[in-house]
Amino acid sequence: MIANHLEKLLIELTRLTEETEWVEFKINKWSPEDIGKYISAISNSSALHGRETGYIVWGVENSKHTIIGTTFKPRQEKVGNEALENWLVHWLYPRIDFRIHEFNHNGKQVVIFEIPRAIHTPVRFKDCEYIRIGSYTKKLRDHPEKERSLWHILDPLPFEDSIALTNLTVDQVLSLIDYPAFFDVNNLNLPDNSNGIIEQLKKDGVIKDHGVNKKYDIKNLGAILYAKDLRNFDRLARKTIRVIQYRNSTRLETIKEQEGRKGYAIGFEGLIEYINDRLPQNEEIQKALRKEVKVYPEIAVRELVANTLIHQDFTMRGTGPTVEIFNDRIEITNPGTPLIDTMRFIDSPPVSRNEKLASKMRYLNICEERGSGIDKVITYVELFQLPPPDFQVINNHTKAILFALKQFSDMDTPDRIRACYQHAVLCWVSNKNMTNSSLRKRFGIAKENSAIVSRIIKDTCKAGLIKPVNPESTSRKHARYIPFWV
Repeated sequence: MIANHLEKLLIELTRLTEETEWVEFKINKWSPEDIGKYISAISNSSALHGRETGYIVWGVENSKHTIIGTTFKPRQEKVGNEALENWLVHWLYPRIDFRIHEFNHNGKQVVIFEIPRAIHTPVRFKDCEYIRIGSYTKKLRDHPEKERSLWHILDPLPFEDSIALTNLTVDQVLSLIDYPAFFDVNNLNLPDNSNGIIEQLKKDGVIKDHGVNKKYDIKNLGAILYAKDLRNFDRLARKTIRVIQYRNSTRLETIKEQEGRKGYAIGFEGLIEYINDRLPQNEEIQKALRKEVKVYPEIAVRELVANTLIHQDFTMRGTGPTVEIFNDRIEITNPGTPLIDTMRFIDSPPVSRNEKLASKMRYLNICEERGSGIDKVITYVELFQLPPPDFQVINNHTKAILFALKQFSDMDTPDRIRACYQHAVLCWVSNKNMTNSSLRKRFGIAKENSAIVSRIIKDTCKAGLIKPVNPESTSRKHARYIPFWV
C-alpha cells in the first residue's frame, strides 16, 4: 500500500466516531493470541457489515482516537522461535492474506493490520471462529443469529470481484491504472475528461463505487489486467511474472532475471517479446541467405504463458508465475494445482478458478478460444518435431515444460511414450485415429523403420495410455489407436 494512501487511511479511521465492529484501536498492548482472535473477528465482521477490509491500528488512543504512536514492532516480534506474522498465518484458516503496515506519521510510529473480509467461509483462529459484538470480540458460535447471517452472505466471491485497493479518489485511480493502455487494448476511444474515463472503467468492471464522497475501489480484475505497477497493490505484488534465464541446463548460474510489473493485459505483448528474445535460435541456410529460426514455436510459448497467468491460484501467498529459460528447455510454472487431470489437458475444455480473467484475456486475444489452446501447443510441437511437452504438478504448483529439439535417438522411452499418447489425443480431437503411419510422420521416421514405431505403440499400450480401436484385429499395419479414456 502506497505511503500517501496509508496516511489518508489513518486519518479516515481516526475520524470514526467510535470503535466499530471492523476496526480496533490499540496503543501498545498486544499478545499473539489476542491478535489472532482480532483478525478472525474483524475479517468475519467486515463480511457481515459489507466491508471489503477491516483494520487493527496501533498508536491510536481508543476513546478520542488521538494519534500518539506505538512501541509495537510486529515484524520484530516472535512467538517462540517463529516470526509473529508466520505464527499467525499458521493458526488462521482459511489463510487470509492480511497485511502489516508500519509507518511514521508526524514523527509517531503507527502500525496497521489490514485484514480482508471473509469470503467463502468464516475465518477461524486455532479451533474457533470469532465475531465482533460492538467493541468486544466474541466466539461466533455463541451468537447463532450472527452466525446464520454471516453464512447467508458468504456466497463464493470470485477473486476478480474482490477489492485490490479501496476508498480512492479519481486522481488516485488514474495514477494506479494505466488508463490510456486500457482504452488502447480494448479498442476504445479515450474520453477527453476524467468523468468519461471513470465511467468506462466502472462499466468494464475495473473499478466500482466505494459508496461515499465520490470514492472508488479498484477490483482485483482491474488491477491484475491494467495496473501501471502491480507492486502498488500489496496483495497482487507477488503475482507479477518473473522471467529467469540460466546459462545451461541447471539453476546454478543465472544470466538474467526480470520481473514484470505491468498488468497482464497491457504488459503481455512486451512479456512475450522479452521471452522470445532470450530463447535460443538455430541458423538455417537457404541458398545464399542465413535465416534465424526459433527453436520453439512462438505460438506454443505464448499459449503456455497465457495459461500460467490465467489458471494460477491467487489465494496462494508468497508465490507467483515464473518462466525459466534453460539451454535445453523452458519451464513455465504457476501457483496452484490444475482443476482437471494433466492427462486431459489436450482434449478437455479449460476449467479456471478465474473465469472472468480468462474470459477477458480471450476477449483481448491474449490466449486462444476455449478448448483450443493446448491442442495448438501440441500441434506446433509436432510440426517442429520437438520432444513432447511435459505437464507436471509439483508442491501445489503446475508446471509446463517445453523441450528443445532432440534427435529421435536421444529421446528416452518416457519421452516416446508421452509423445505417442499426446499424438493419439490430438488425432482424437481432430476426429481421426492414430496409426503407425501418422506416428511415423510425427517423429519424422522413414517408412522402412516402421518397426521402431510399432514398438513405441506397444510400449504406450502397455503403459495403459492408448488402446486399439479393434482389439481383435491382428494387423499392425492398418491398426488404429485411441486414448485410454475413450
